[in-house]
Amino acid sequence: MVVGTLSNIGTYKALSPDIYAGLEFLKNADASIALGEYPINENVKAVVSEYKTVELFERGYEAHKHVIDIQYPVRGMERVKWSDIEGMNIRIPYDEKKDRTFYKDPSPQGTHVDIGNGIFAIMFPEDGHSPQHYITGPELIKKITIKVSI
Repeated sequence: MVVGTLSNIGTYKALSPDIYAGLEFLKNADASIALGEYPINENVKAVVSEYKTVELFERGYEAHKHVIDIQYPVRGMERVKWSDIEGMNIRIPYDEKKDRTFYKDPSPQGTHVDIGNGIFAIMFPEDGHSPQHYITGPELIKKITIKVSI
């Protein structure tokens, strides 16, 4: 997982042109963006969603095989728990159509990051991530998830 600030996206330009394109989209987006999907290029799209944060994300830790997620709330903040999927047990088997597996039993070295307010997180296929957690209490957030095909 990579955690960074929108004010420093140039730092991540060397990661890949597609990741950088997604970060530019986030930097230029604001809270008035409509819900839905936005193609950025042939390998990258943005998905804008809205939901109320919760105390516990019941499905567990999600991981993808064919996309990198860049997550950023444009309104509100969200806690995302993280654990490397190595050594974790499967909670919900791989769904090929949705390109995701849900895991349980995170590593004792797992951690979390609070995203929003200029802070984003990039999750690679080995990064189990459990989003939608509240920080101080439930709040309605609007979040952009960039999907970078790999």
